[in-house]
Amino acid sequence: MNETRLIACHACDLLQWKAPLPERGTARCRRCGTALYRSLPATGDRALAFTLAAGILFVIANCFPIIGLWVNGAFVETTLSGALASLYADGMWPIAGLVLVTTILMPALNIAAVIYLLLPLHIGGLPRRPEIVLRVLRHVAPWGMIEVLMLAMLVALVKLQHFATVVPGIAIWAFGAVMVLLAAAAVSFNPRDIWGRMADTPRDDCAPYAPYAPQAAVNAAAAARAGLFVCHDCGLISKPLGHFRGGICPRCGAVLHLRKPNSLARTWAFLLAAMVLYAPAVLLPVMVTSTLFSAQSDTILSGVVFLWTSGSWGLATIVFIASIVVPMLKILSLTYLAWSTQLRSSHMPRKRTRIYRWVEFVGRWSMLDIYVITILVALVQFGSVATIDAGPGAIAFGAVVVLTMFAALSFDPRLIWDAVELDGE
Repeated sequence: MNETRLIACHACDLLQWKAPLPERGTARCRRCGTALYRSLPATGDRALAFTLAAGILFVIANCFPIIGLWVNGAFVETTLSGALASLYADGMWPIAGLVLVTTILMPALNIAAVIYLLLPLHIGGLPRRPEIVLRVLRHVAPWGMIEVLMLAMLVALVKLQHFATVVPGIAIWAFGAVMVLLAAAAVSFNPRDIWGRMADTPRDDCAPYAPYAPQAAVNAAAAARAGLFVCHDCGLISKPLGHFRGGICPRCGAVLHLRKPNSLARTWAFLLAAMVLYAPAVLLPVMVTSTLFSAQSDTILSGVVFLWTSGSWGLATIVFIASIVVPMLKILSLTYLAWSTQLRSSHMPRKRTRIYRWVEFVGRWSMLDIYVITILVALVQFGSVATIDAGPGAIAFGAVVVLTMFAALSFDPRLIWDAVELDGE
């Protein structure tokens, strides 16, 4: 067999051979069930078209108002950048920075990276240093949250209907189109096509490393046991020469380790910080509504109750799951994964790997309440008549979301299977 067809699962480290797939088929790891690769048709031009359209609409979405309000004959509206400016002016710069990164900077970087990669291919060339851009794209993708922002806009529309007449702005439609186009581009874009066009020549700064694994490595179940490095960015398997314990991927330049350095220690650190902040995130007010006659503080739970009593049962359920259930389950799930891995447990490794994949997938949706607060704070500013300000609970909640995402990214699921292999010896 051709040694270049040897691959390793990023979730359990099992060495396997690539197999031909039918069109749109998916190859899954035979040990943990994780998707290894997919057979997608050559649709680079389609992905480029979707991404270019998304880029144009993304600019429009950030230049025009999201939502407008008619209040006593006066019309108030805001753009996304205007909402961020309102948060910053109120001293809520941590929330403003978080929303800026996840709704503007990261999506813009994602769009720019895909265009940079696909446009030269469309005209018959190759982009310069595509390995760097592909690595950036992989790390940026989890932090772009346009779809969560869209759901937050719908929740804000329902809440604002009780203050004034709501007029959806151009930006809300543009953001919806961006969400659909980016999803279509993600389905059409296959990074493996670009890696396949790149020459597998080792880089000068990686001279001690051979880019392919020896045939003898197939006798080992896991890549680490065979002494092989697996690049999580480009998927290349390489073997160090001599007594090196780490290095640089010969193809894309990523830093290589047999396992994520200090994975459990970093996971526990992020997780414990999230646990400490979870209570104030839920108990402290995330919004403070001031009117001519009174002031009312709203926690995340009271916001759910408001949606439920106003008849928006579906949105109330979604907010309750995304803002209360999901963060709590993420903390409990990551605690279970870290604790069982710390104890070198070999119990139910496949199910624990599925739990980890679930935690990775749902982490972003907890940002829902942060985006709702951002929109409400920007729009409801009517002086002594009515104002909405972000409360201290919003900062704590935003920190919990970020910390649990960092905890999930720090955890190395391959450690689960290391205990299984030791138990089987």
